[in-house]
Amino acid sequence: MVHDPAIEIVMGDSVSGKFWVGSALVAFASVATAQQTARTVQQDFDAAEALDAGTDKAAALAAWEALEKRVASRPRSRAIVLVRKSAALLALDRKDEANAAAQEGLAILPADDPSLRADRFKASFNLGRIAMTSLDYATAADWFGKAEAIADTPRDKMVAALAVVQTTTFTDPAAATAAQARIDGQLAAAKLDAASLGTIAEAKGTMQLNRGDIAAAQGTFRDAVRDFGGMDTSRIDIRDVSVRSDAAIAYLLGGNEDEARRYVAMTGAGATSIGLIDPGVAMVPPDCGGEAGLKPADMAVVEFSIADDGTAQAVRPIYAAGGGKVALEFARAVRQWSWTAEQVKAMPTFLRFNVRVEMRCNLAFQRPSISDALQADMIAWGRGKGLAFVDQSEAPATALIAQRRALAAASANGDTLATLPALFALVHNPVLPRDERGALARRALALAIANDAPARARLDLDVEARTAGVADLYKRGMFRRVVEPMLSEAPYAADAPSRAALRLMLADHEDGRSRSEAILQQVAQDAALPAADPFKVGAMIRLASIAQTRGDLAAARNAFTASGLAASQCALIDKPPKMVSVGGNFPEEAQRWGMEGWTRTQFDVDADGRVRNERVIISYPPFVFTKAGKDTFRAARFEKTYRPDGGLGCGALTRGVRFSLPH
Repeated sequence: MVHDPAIEIVMGDSVSGKFWVGSALVAFASVATAQQTARTVQQDFDAAEALDAGTDKAAALAAWEALEKRVASRPRSRAIVLVRKSAALLALDRKDEANAAAQEGLAILPADDPSLRADRFKASFNLGRIAMTSLDYATAADWFGKAEAIADTPRDKMVAALAVVQTTTFTDPAAATAAQARIDGQLAAAKLDAASLGTIAEAKGTMQLNRGDIAAAQGTFRDAVRDFGGMDTSRIDIRDVSVRSDAAIAYLLGGNEDEARRYVAMTGAGATSIGLIDPGVAMVPPDCGGEAGLKPADMAVVEFSIADDGTAQAVRPIYAAGGGKVALEFARAVRQWSWTAEQVKAMPTFLRFNVRVEMRCNLAFQRPSISDALQADMIAWGRGKGLAFVDQSEAPATALIAQRRALAAASANGDTLATLPALFALVHNPVLPRDERGALARRALALAIANDAPARARLDLDVEARTAGVADLYKRGMFRRVVEPMLSEAPYAADAPSRAALRLMLADHEDGRSRSEAILQQVAQDAALPAADPFKVGAMIRLASIAQTRGDLAAARNAFTASGLAASQCALIDKPPKMVSVGGNFPEEAQRWGMEGWTRTQFDVDADGRVRNERVIISYPPFVFTKAGKDTFRAARFEKTYRPDGGLGCGALTRGVRFSLPH
């Protein structure tokens, strides 16, 4: 697994342990651990701590597991060991087990014992890290907030507040601003080195950038660049790459494209002297529409590392035009990208550790939202029962307080059917922590079942209840293991739309196209579903997309035609029109800085062969070749395509452009 670069933030005299938060490595002071009992137990504890401080995390885990057995009858000692064990599990990327150990240890730790505050801090902090790596920023922010509240040293409070800023920037901007103010209030008294100040400044600048305070972000990122050593090209590390790229975004959004490209050039990304990150073999942006309601104008910058096995790791959003939900949706798509072993070997290791791309959603086939359809079924059933479901118009973070109050009032005398709308609203608030969402979904599901809600009305709540507590849900095969059994369970097995919805979810979570296609064919061929059923339509759209990707345009045309939707996609004709000529130029700034790169550009072609609505959906490095990628096809010409109405000849055609300099 590829790890982020280390930036040590030390605010104390002694450091005995370290762990990762976002792109920063933070250190925490050790406190007294277990009560002095049998000397041999203490010796084992000391030995396990020593292993923890080393690089052999498997040995550390074995030591903690052996010690856990020895103190099984001592709840306090066992709780402390579980917390330490969770950190070792997390270091080995065993997140679900780490989550379970930390949760169990935290539940056992005596809340009224002040000597265990550091252990409770550690457990809460680790749980935040687990949620953050899963891109569940709402849950992560909740745990980091709890860690900050329980921290009893200025250093721990600052470390936790920094993590709150990093996560709430994309879930609750007001909370991010408040957390940053708490950090700013401590900076004067804290004695931090330049790199630590740079880490804090980078988080602050990212927050300012995403709330639209561009001028402030430019100044903050300039400070961060200075703290990390300025624009010196004789020495550059991963921290310099990140913060210079941050500054580039701020300058671009401020209208200073020349300065933006200069900062990108100083990251080394695309530099002919270093090398290039190639497009992945599986590199698709998220579809427009879908669960996040992505719009063509939405744009995000996502950072990630390419691991030795060709997978995308350490994925995190940097910026989004469209809000935090948009940013996280683009980041989730990047986690599915892959590169071949040959590509990985050819790419510069330095650049692989810190890749950034500019992204927009894919317009080739817009997919309807499964969750929206299921939620509509619940609302329709509930309103038939006289329930008042409130339309959500406020920002999720703003609505959360009122939604909690509404639930408290509705459940003052226990859960009844009248409590369901309040539970439903909270379950579908994206800033609600994952663990809380799961508990509320189970309460809502129990009410739905007790009141004979139909399968489709309860299905969305059931899926939420089962998946909310799974930390590694994004990992290959995990969603299938949790959700697939529902296909054979009552009442879903006997309800065709429920079966279809479950299969669409399963297909969307599959990495392999062949398995996805097989699942979707089951929906398409289900005779119990009418042709116009929205889930059958959704299956046809997905099948068309898969067929188009593998080059089977006839199958794509047939699948999309069967969906009943009117569109002029390239898949609806026997073959895409042939390109006759192409335009565009290599950007002068990129030539001057010796930069190369590539784009994936999407566009329509009218019946006369002229290009319309050109847009870059992926660009590397960000912003450098985006305009050139559009210009390349803006002036392009294709063969004419006959259409009886003279309308669009081909929609959402996607082509790659590589910008190379002579070597």
